[in-house]
Amino acid sequence: MRHLLLSGLIAAALTAAGPLQAGERGHDAARRALEEGKVLPLRTVLDKVEREYRGQAIRIEFEHEGGRFVYEIRLLQPDGHMLKLEVDAVNGNVLAVKRRQH
Repeated sequence: MRHLLLSGLIAAALTAAGPLQAGERGHDAARRALEEGKVLPLRTVLDKVEREYRGQAIRIEFEHEGGRFVYEIRLLQPDGHMLKLEVDAVNGNVLAVKRRQH
């Protein structure tokens, strides 16, 4: 089940990669950024944040904002708290963390 969930999350994360070339869809732009070495693979980023913040990713978005590629990841922690992380997709650094009771 987790594998299916992650597959869906990965597909969802590759829907908006920023400026598109003529005729290019969002997931194509994201794939191109990955192939060109502009961003880290999602799995690499997820392994890091799930380990460091002790949680399971339940929602992922991939954006290009302000000239920066960003993964927005929501993690559900074992204690029921929800974290929203903004992660630099280029180097995996966590840029912001918001925590709320779920």
